[in-house]
Amino acid sequence: MIRATITVRSNQREELIDVTARVRAALQMSNAADGVVTLFVPHTTAAITINENADPAVQSDMLGWLARLVPRNAPFAHAEGNSDGHIKATLVGASVQVPVVGGRLLLGRWQGIYFCEFDGPRERQLELVVG
Repeated sequence: MIRATITVRSNQREELIDVTARVRAALQMSNAADGVVTLFVPHTTAAITINENADPAVQSDMLGWLARLVPRNAPFAHAEGNSDGHIKATLVGASVQVPVVGGRLLLGRWQGIYFCEFDGPRERQLELVVG
């Protein structure tokens, strides 16, 4: 098993950050040949997803629709002001898995890996495990 931590710095309260190149670099440094990479976000107001990385409008659409589904100013009981971030993180998910074949991520042509920030700006961690 191989493990690495990738640090991700967000610049906005909500944003999708393409971490595909960083995951590839960590995978290359690990010398893993075949297996599955698991990416896990150990935060309750952040998430990880795989989606199209050719058109930035996709990321904008995702953030826009999540904001409509879970508005920041809704009447929440949680008093910290980030309940919407907790709900969005739960909807998107805390982990993804990608097959690794010949040391390469087996992503589709248009796919990228996105760290989803819902309560930034912050410095966050993305845990990578290859097994």
